[in-house]
Amino acid sequence: MYNIFTSLSAWMIPAIIVFIPLYAALRRKVPVYETFVEGAKDGFGTAINIIPHLVGMMVAISMFRSSGALELLLSTVRPLFDWVGIPSEVLPLGILRPLTGAGSLAFTTDLIQNFGPDSMIGRIASTIQGSTDTTLYVLTVYFGAIGIRKSRYALKVGLFSDIVGFFAAIFICLYIFG
Repeated sequence: MYNIFTSLSAWMIPAIIVFIPLYAALRRKVPVYETFVEGAKDGFGTAINIIPHLVGMMVAISMFRSSGALELLLSTVRPLFDWVGIPSEVLPLGILRPLTGAGSLAFTTDLIQNFGPDSMIGRIASTIQGSTDTTLYVLTVYFGAIGIRKSRYALKVGLFSDIVGFFAAIFICLYIFG
């Protein structure tokens, strides 16, 4: 039974990729190639509109890390984490994750290489990766792509959900594995 599901899952994505264009071409009479090319042209326009927002965000993240502000923030909060019993090694992940997906993934990889995937720190870091999102990246890219100037509550709600996800991941891991 396991082999059947393994084979099905291995062929599911290729089957969908083949089925959708065939269905569109044969059943719906959609000019698939022309539609694809038109969508690709629109994609380039969107990419050009997003680039200034991405550059601005990357510069701000680099300034935050290079200026020492990240380390200052970590040094002020680290004693509280140690007092509560939360591994302070995962604290930078909580700060990096809303800012940059690549940076937080690199940091998680480093934690897993240093402490192991089955260590408490490795489990917490992995759970944080799955429980939070790159909020500032998402807001920058998506709001920049469609031209939203006033984000209203999106930033506050996004960062609040990241904080909740961060602490929920920690406490659930400590409860289950601790």
